[in-house]
Amino acid sequence: MSAASPGEGERLSARVIGRVQGVGFRWWVRSAADRLGLTGWVMNGDDERSVELVAEGSAGALDQLEQMLEQGPPGAVVDRVEASRSPASGGYGRFQITRP
Repeated sequence: MSAASPGEGERLSARVIGRVQGVGFRWWVRSAADRLGLTGWVMNGDDERSVELVAEGSAGALDQLEQMLEQGPPGAVVDRVEASRSPASGGYGRFQITRP
């Protein structure tokens, strides 16, 4: 799937809270996003207990990613996921790990 054009697809903005830093969570999200054909970014939150991300693509792929975020990779303990949806911006060419 290529990057969504403005007006096509959806955007998932999420904050995953729990033991999610130091367990490979960002790399796991990037791998999942790549498999699902999503674009966007993921980064550690400033509070050392969260990971933040924006993903764009089809509603179905975003549904799958959102479900996966509830569990996380081995070693992670997800307390909660705060997520919202909006129209895709189409501004991302790939999914990447970034820094605040």
